Amino acid sequence: MDFLYSTANLLYEWGPNFLRGLTATLQIAFGAYLLGLTIGVFGAMGKIYGGGFLKLFLEFYTTIIRAVPELVLILLLYFAGTSLLNQALEALGYQPVDISGVAAGIVVLGLVQGAYATEIVRGALLAVPIGQTEAGIAFGMSRVKLFRRVTLPAMIPLALPGMANLWMIVTKDTALLAVVGFEELALVTKQAAGKSRLFLEAFTVAAFLYLGITLISNYFFRWLERRSTRGLPKLDQV
Repeated sequence: MDFLYSTANLLYEWGPNFLRGLTATLQIAFGAYLLGLTIGVFGAMGKIYGGGFLKLFLEFYTTIIRAVPELVLILLLYFAGTSLLNQALEALGYQPVDISGVAAGIVVLGLVQGAYATEIVRGALLAVPIGQTEAGIAFGMSRVKLFRRVTLPAMIPLALPGMANLWMIVTKDTALLAVVGFEELALVTKQAAGKSRLFLEAFTVAAFLYLGITLISNYFFRWLERRSTRGLPKLDQV
């Protein structure tokens, strides 16, 4: 009862702060996920269909991003990226700018997500049966129409499990942005725990909020998976 009472008091005092932190977390996660997915689609197509230099650059990008711990990448990309941008602006005669925390978080996590999304989309593209592509070409489809009508519907069910995992990862990775002062859910929780001295209660609230995001996301991706596999044979029917 004491735990419930203290948690209720914490939510009464810090509820708006938790809501603000949750909103910032979802904004950063959603923006970074879309940016990473965009990078992943173009990166995968570049790795498969691009020239030698492009393939080498993309291989370097995906290898470095996946090899270096994400916390190190966040620190490096945020501080080094901000410094380089302001130096470039000063060299061009402009004043330095203060970068929005949400925008910086989206760009940093989006670049990290893009490396993983590139490999997921590339694997899905390569897994599409070559016979389907050849049939589309035989019917005289253009490359754009072939991708939209044949390749894309076939690759989505293959890529969805990996992309669902990436969404879960980017949602949790937003907590790493607390080290550079972004006021998202993890930092708000730390502030609430430090000022109220209710550490167990504060981090329990945060854990339930992250769990809520996960449960809703699981339901959404399962719905997408059912939609994308309509009309396809089930595994037990193959």
